[in-house]
Amino acid sequence: MSTHTPPARGNTSSQSRWGAHRDGERWRFGLWAPSAKTVALWLDGAETAMERDDDGFWSVTAPAETGQDYAFVIDGERRPDPAARQQAGDVHGPSRLVDPGAREWSGGWKGRAWEDAVIYEMHVGLFTPEGTFKAAAAKMKDLAALGITAIELMPVGQWQGARGWGYDGVLPYAPHPSYGTPEEMQEMVEAAQAAGLMVILDVVYNHFGPDGAYLHAYAPEFFEEERHTPWGAAIDFTEPAVREFFIENALYWLRDYRLDGLRLDAVHQIIDPSPHHVLVELGERVRDAGLDRPVHLITEDERNEPELRDTGCYVASWNDDYHHSVHVALTGESEGYYAPFAHDPIGDLVLALTRGHVEEGQPRHGKETRRGRPAGHLPWTAFVNSNQTHDQVGNRALGERLISLSDPRGVEVAHALLLTAPFVPMLFMGEEVGETAPFLFFCDHDGELARLTREGRAREFKDFLSFGEEVPDPNAKQTFEASRPFEGDADQMEHWRDLTRRLLSLRAERIVPLMKSGRAGPARVTRTGPRAISACWPFAKGELVARINLGSPPDTTPTSEPEDFTLGDVAVDPFAFALTVSPHK
Repeated sequence: MSTHTPPARGNTSSQSRWGAHRDGERWRFGLWAPSAKTVALWLDGAETAMERDDDGFWSVTAPAETGQDYAFVIDGERRPDPAARQQAGDVHGPSRLVDPGAREWSGGWKGRAWEDAVIYEMHVGLFTPEGTFKAAAAKMKDLAALGITAIELMPVGQWQGARGWGYDGVLPYAPHPSYGTPEEMQEMVEAAQAAGLMVILDVVYNHFGPDGAYLHAYAPEFFEEERHTPWGAAIDFTEPAVREFFIENALYWLRDYRLDGLRLDAVHQIIDPSPHHVLVELGERVRDAGLDRPVHLITEDERNEPELRDTGCYVASWNDDYHHSVHVALTGESEGYYAPFAHDPIGDLVLALTRGHVEEGQPRHGKETRRGRPAGHLPWTAFVNSNQTHDQVGNRALGERLISLSDPRGVEVAHALLLTAPFVPMLFMGEEVGETAPFLFFCDHDGELARLTREGRAREFKDFLSFGEEVPDPNAKQTFEASRPFEGDADQMEHWRDLTRRLLSLRAERIVPLMKSGRAGPARVTRTGPRAISACWPFAKGELVARINLGSPPDTTPTSEPEDFTLGDVAVDPFAFALTVSPHK
């Protein structure tokens, strides 16, 4: 491992040393391969030797044209560019010269404030029957009309095969070809922003997929020999070239695709002993990049640590504690990672609505280790709350959605709470219309890798005995097809669509202005019955009061107050919800 010295600040592609960059009539090509003896550029059937710098980067400048195919020949083996902006075909073949940074954008998009965020997590391949960026672009106005303000794309960096969740990508700069071209992805972004939607991309910086990650062979220094993650050899973030590979990737997506934010997958697996952690540097580099709009960085962090949000560079983190509290309260499930939340899910939900996280380092029932640190000082918008995500649905053996596991009346109450509480709500594709189709784990591997994936998938559920032993084959196309949303009962979907629309209209018109006025003290959340909660969030310009029944009414009849939204009668119904928005006079 190397001692890291932060590079000079900058945000233009001309300062990027990884990949291919146009420079007038010529292109600059760069690759870090410190162990290689020889590296050459393969372009238009001819090879040109590349020169090695002292730090292990190889480079060459050559005349070339957009659309030409190229590759690197490393010690006699032809390999794709790990920073390719597009591939000519699959992940094993040559790369293609494209320049996404040359696009002339229209519309003068200036972004949106984070308080506006209502996120819609989307899998491009399943969102439309065509499964393409182009088809998704045509649906952006519909999402905006519903009240969605941001889409979050599951990872698009290219992986081997046609189908997948995207988390096994090996070429993180290249949009997956099944979805479309770089230009078509940019057109989808432009269509979303024209409808008023922010676009956030899920990026994976903690590992590479198992098929086509050639860096392991020609740049073993990219990885740590002594440490492994659940997905293989750990990445060595103390190496300056490695840090730049990922920081440049973040800047590339934000700059060349005009994205509004990134969601960084599983940052708890990004281990960096450097004095200046790579994630802090990434956040600083994005902050200092001079982009002409607000940019929102989100993390997934199982540790419940507030540190990155405290830097001011990261706006929020996915809040699984909230999900687990709601899920267990509605389903009664108690196996695996739900076990600590099964002791008192309503009490845990009180904590989540008060402080954001539930686990803040305190002892937990049935759990030997402690997790997290106090985070109640963070703004409520520092927590992305959800009732369903690709993880929590798709990582079930049978991919059941919440509505298939619990009383639909309770799911409606949870939906209302999610979309009106002052945290950042996130819906998983189809949730807005009460989707009942499963979302299964699927991939497109061959041979031995397919067998290992099937067997590994089955082993994952040893702690969830109620799931049974039959796990759908993730490599089968029917597993993918079974996960398609929007093909259910039309009346049911319209009922849920209307519910979502009414809730998000109330949020935009009455709740977001309160949120933007600033928090005016801690939340006051109390348990009013075995399965009933009263919550009040104070703001400078008023307060937000919710009463939530998730299985029983309160012990005492609530004081009568004006109500801006109701589901059922909170005084008597086991599943009910009432919300009052009270602006100060």
